[in-house]
Amino acid sequence: MSGGFLAVDSGGSGLRVVVGAAGDDAGGGSGGLGRRASREPVRTGARGIDPGHLMAQLVPMARALTAETGVAGFDTVVVGAAGLATLGDALRAELPGALARELGARTVALAADAVTAYAGAIGPRAGAVVAAGTGLIATGTDLTRWRRADGWGHLLGDCGGGAWIGRAGLQAALRAHDGRQGGSALLLARAEERFGPVAGLPGQLYPRTDRPAVLASFAPEVAACAAGDPVAAEILRAAARHMADSAAAVCPAGGEPRVAVTGGLLKMGDPLVVPLEEELAKRLPHARRTAAEGDPLDGSVRIATALATGSLALPGDEGMLWVTTAPGGR
Repeated sequence: MSGGFLAVDSGGSGLRVVVGAAGDDAGGGSGGLGRRASREPVRTGARGIDPGHLMAQLVPMARALTAETGVAGFDTVVVGAAGLATLGDALRAELPGALARELGARTVALAADAVTAYAGAIGPRAGAVVAAGTGLIATGTDLTRWRRADGWGHLLGDCGGGAWIGRAGLQAALRAHDGRQGGSALLLARAEERFGPVAGLPGQLYPRTDRPAVLASFAPEVAACAAGDPVAAEILRAAARHMADSAAAVCPAGGEPRVAVTGGLLKMGDPLVVPLEEELAKRLPHARRTAAEGDPLDGSVRIATALATGSLALPGDEGMLWVTTAPGGR
């Protein structure tokens, strides 16, 4: 079988890959014909995302999948990559040629992970998608251009994301420790159970290169306290307001756009989801709230099948969704 596609999701937890044929995505899922995964994130350096490291992981997985599935070559390759907008120059310069040489790719698309999250969640429709995990970014389009809000990282933004919630919870714990107003004795007890005496928190957090993940690890504790602690409940209400603000900033004003929220933060359940639904209804009364249909890998698959069939409806943008003909492809 020839004329297949290769869809890739590259993020902080590693690399996920799906191989399929153009007709595989009729239902929008990322089943494809075969899949592989690596738990090693693609490195970033002075040149941004490292195309050599990405290829070193991707090529063996792709070749193993060709043997497994019978897909002899890849007319279309879509790589969804975290950090593409700001760290993607080397990928755009080198990846199309490398994919053509190694895998015979003819059409290559590089997509920001916010775009693949969008495509996976609601497909080629006008609307807004909030991707909420450790960080937070909202992406919207009216199908003529992309808009984004937040995604500025845990020091400058990502308001309402897991690191933001965890930090707010720890701040409330420290206020209780100090005897300041607005503190939470319940969150203080949870913080000391998880991290030890809170006087040692700065030394545990500030030197860490994975500080956002450490902060986000406390977010479930905030949710667990919310039913019996008004301070914890208000932190989650504030997070919901921030998420709705970002969605409203990118959502098309006309028509009946769709709005979805995706990402691991939703696993916190009702303590976050209930106020989030209320805030979205206030901020976007004209929008149609919908459950996310899939994840970023599903989005890469959807973009790949749309390119393979000539039906891509999402707008192009160098930092968001960049499509090129690979030099030297089959």
